[in-house]
Amino acid sequence: MKVHHVVEGPDNGEVVVLSGSIGSNLNMWNPQVGPLTEAGYRVVRYDQRGHGRTPVPESPCTLADLGGDVVELLDELGVERAHFVGLSLGGMTGMWLGIHRPERIASLVLCCTSPKLGTKESWEDRARAARTQGMTTIADSSIQRWFTEDWRSANPQEAREYHHMTAATPAEGYAACCAAIGSMDVLGDLPRVSAPTLVISGADDPATPPEQHGKLIAAEVPGARHEVVEHAAHLGNVEQPARFTELILGHLAATAR
Repeated sequence: MKVHHVVEGPDNGEVVVLSGSIGSNLNMWNPQVGPLTEAGYRVVRYDQRGHGRTPVPESPCTLADLGGDVVELLDELGVERAHFVGLSLGGMTGMWLGIHRPERIASLVLCCTSPKLGTKESWEDRARAARTQGMTTIADSSIQRWFTEDWRSANPQEAREYHHMTAATPAEGYAACCAAIGSMDVLGDLPRVSAPTLVISGADDPATPPEQHGKLIAAEVPGARHEVVEHAAHLGNVEQPARFTELILGHLAATAR
């Protein structure tokens, strides 16, 4: 799988890979790109399988498939080790990499994510809904989880753009990644993660509430730190970009030190 990707920032900068949520594309990281490149990092964003401009896979995928895509992307770019920042499905990908490809990961930032989310059956239902009811229906519910009501009311145009981001995702691509989430359970392997890890949760995230998910990850990953950002739902990097970016940059700087 050749994932569509964009590389920005200085050629000699430390590489930071940004990995996004199911139902999104690489544009969800727009708020972070400028500050990261200005700080001297080489930023690599990519679209998950079946999302954005990455081809739709021929069959359901696993977390190992998604993690393998990142390893192949790093190989293609000639990058031995990278910092990895992932949100939701991207964070799940990051945990897989930290467990199974630790030599490729300099540090991890795991945002609004979970080591085990829902059941296989619930994600099969979500995939079925995408295929039969259409992605606009999926987007209608996703936008409620992604952002708080206050943010949606204050940013109606941006909310419509993110709704369209999900609605434009191919149903089969979305369903393939539903299978990866539904079959995922990395909780027991988290103590194997050796990369310096920051876990960020949105205080108002209905999809991965901090107490049940972010706190659990930080408790299992050796030395991990957990931060909870107020007034942020699931796409906290968009709803509270300044605070998320500050935390990411601080973690990267601390890792370098």
